[in-house]
Amino acid sequence: MNRMKANQERSRSGRRSGFTLIETAMASVIIGTGVLAIISAQEVLLKKNHWSSMTTTATLLGNEIRELTLNLPRHDPVTGTTFWGPESDEMTLQDFDDVDDFDGPGEGIVFSSALGNGPINAARAVITDMDGWEQIVRVMSVDPFDITTAMDDAETDMVRVEVLVRYRGPNDDQPMDMTTITWIAPN
Repeated sequence: MNRMKANQERSRSGRRSGFTLIETAMASVIIGTGVLAIISAQEVLLKKNHWSSMTTTATLLGNEIRELTLNLPRHDPVTGTTFWGPESDEMTLQDFDDVDDFDGPGEGIVFSSALGNGPINAARAVITDMDGWEQIVRVMSVDPFDITTAMDDAETDMVRVEVLVRYRGPNDDQPMDMTTITWIAPN
């Protein structure tokens, strides 16, 4: 009799044991959506972290040139402003003794891993294992009352230095501009 009473109570209350198929499917969908969201967030995090590392490296390379030129005079101590760019006896980076020596022809002087002459650090040494990186240095005379206005070479004593840092990955067709560091030469 006890057995019959227990069965009647169970059927009256409508209780059942276990999960239905629909409840199991819904739980699987919810858990699956959560897992996919976590994987997607991880992918975004990795991409942003890579970009952050690249821009930090680019800023470092730009600031290496800034540190290199920080204590150099704007113009050659001997020729002054009569000659802009590297003088005839300044053939290598080690010979550059003033800021305007870093103004290369056309778009600027390039220190690049592809050319084998860069990128360089503040000690004028090539930084190894920096494949794909390049520093492009431009030096220009600027209007002392409007430093955004470039003047002809050696037209004024105010000198602006600009370092464009680019990176070209192994699968890239063109280098990507990573950062530009600009400052007014203090000496």
